[in-house]
Amino acid sequence: MELDIYQLDAFTDAVFGGNPAAVVPLREWLPDETMQALGAENNLSETAFFVPTPDDPQHDFHIRWFTPGIEAQICGHATLASAAVLFDHLGWGADSVRFRSQLASLKVTRRHNVLELDFPVLPRVEMPPPAGLESALGAPILEYYDAQKSLAVLESAAGVQAVEPDMRFLKDLGKGVIVTAAGEDCDFVSRYFAPYGGIPEDPVTGSAHCVLVPYWAARLGKKTLHARQVSRRRGELYCTMAEDRVLIAGKVTIYMKGTIYVADNGAGV
Repeated sequence: MELDIYQLDAFTDAVFGGNPAAVVPLREWLPDETMQALGAENNLSETAFFVPTPDDPQHDFHIRWFTPGIEAQICGHATLASAAVLFDHLGWGADSVRFRSQLASLKVTRRHNVLELDFPVLPRVEMPPPAGLESALGAPILEYYDAQKSLAVLESAAGVQAVEPDMRFLKDLGKGVIVTAAGEDCDFVSRYFAPYGGIPEDPVTGSAHCVLVPYWAARLGKKTLHARQVSRRRGELYCTMAEDRVLIAGKVTIYMKGTIYVADNGAGV
């Protein structure tokens, strides 16, 4: 069996920036173990797979994402990349594409030269940070919120960039950790670490902004925000609070297209 595969950089207008994602369009689902093996083989933060849903009037495709180690519940940049493949390479003619995921309904809309994700707000609860987290990050935590991706608010943008976390400690937490602070020439900056899922640091994390944007919109008193993820690759995100949804816009750049060869028994050959 031969499968098309695309690799794209999301939240950037140039290759080698933003967050790379692999996208594998399917006619029907492969076995879970095969998709997980492909996620590990690609060794990117996420590999997205989608299949058409012709009998579902609310959605166009069902989408799933695999990190090198686990199946992710939600992923922004690989959803943005999947929509770019549909719009730019597979002849999708509508202005929007609707995805069904295990966690929520998602939509991507083409708006001129950017693609805009429509994602759900992820709820958060303020609490004391886990014991040892400040030491693991090497920075004081001003506020901490438990969420699907936990959120640690630091003192400054420089402090966010200076974080060199204890990955073994973060892995043992069993969930990803966002660190954030107010920006200097943008509204806020962030980084995201998820070693529990095989991603020591994710370059640009759309889904983290489902936690970040509600927090910063409330703190700054504004609905439209310019965010920057300050990993080594960096990425720019243009975000809007829309009641219980977060709109996250960015650009996507194609890096390569290729072919995967998979044996009928699901093992790569």
